[in-house]
Amino acid sequence: MSITIKDAEGIAQMRVACRLAAEVLDYIASHIQTGMTTLDIDRLGAECMARQGTVSATIGYQPPGYPPYPASLCTSVNHVVCHGIPNDKPLKKGDIVNVDVTVITKEGWFGDSSRMYLIGECSIAAKRLCALTYEAMWLGIQQVKPGAHLGDIGHAIQKFAEGHGLSVVREFCGHGIGKVFHEEPQVLHYGRPGTLEKLLPGMIFTIEPMLNAGRREIKDFGNDGWTIVTKDHSLTAQWEHTVLVTPTGYDVLTLSDGSPALPDFVHATAT
Repeated sequence: MSITIKDAEGIAQMRVACRLAAEVLDYIASHIQTGMTTLDIDRLGAECMARQGTVSATIGYQPPGYPPYPASLCTSVNHVVCHGIPNDKPLKKGDIVNVDVTVITKEGWFGDSSRMYLIGECSIAAKRLCALTYEAMWLGIQQVKPGAHLGDIGHAIQKFAEGHGLSVVREFCGHGIGKVFHEEPQVLHYGRPGTLEKLLPGMIFTIEPMLNAGRREIKDFGNDGWTIVTKDHSLTAQWEHTVLVTPTGYDVLTLSDGSPALPDFVHATAT
């Protein structure tokens, strides 16, 4: 599959889809608290999508070899790396949870973003992991400009993460997105500068590093066909933005008024 370059209309449609995905995360942030379940989070997300007129891209999603995904979003708690299925276990003080939302607009465009939420007072280690993973994502975003390579993004993330004693999950990556949920290119969160595809204006893809406090190895959890956990049971964190390659740099499409504060080294969300 070749990389699709979005034209002006496609970019405009993606701005709408990504804004709506961010709005779902904002709505969840205003409600999330100790004692609620990840099923409660899923219900909140579904309610927000219904009000928007969007639908969930994940519910019923079934790539080859997978069962249909049963929920409107993914909720990955503590040592769950990704694709955690919402359940009825209450969140407790000190938990960290990634909520990953993908909406589809009435016009058929996909908006994709995820955030970490800290439940009550968390450990220093948990807060550090979430903060460093957020910074790693932004360091990757800052590599985006015409003429740069996908390997530049992965290298920046890997160098920063490993320099802080964290490991990079390699089995999952960012991806192109538009009128298809997952399209080319694959965006690795590790690698060598100057390698892989060259970036061109009009490309839109996600950058979504998953960093572990322990070793990078992962495994399937149970028999639900989806949930992935750290093999050593260490904490893991992930953040995700959808990014447009502009003629002069990048534009982060999944930002909103409710997005977390930018790292100190980020001076522009569009260049």
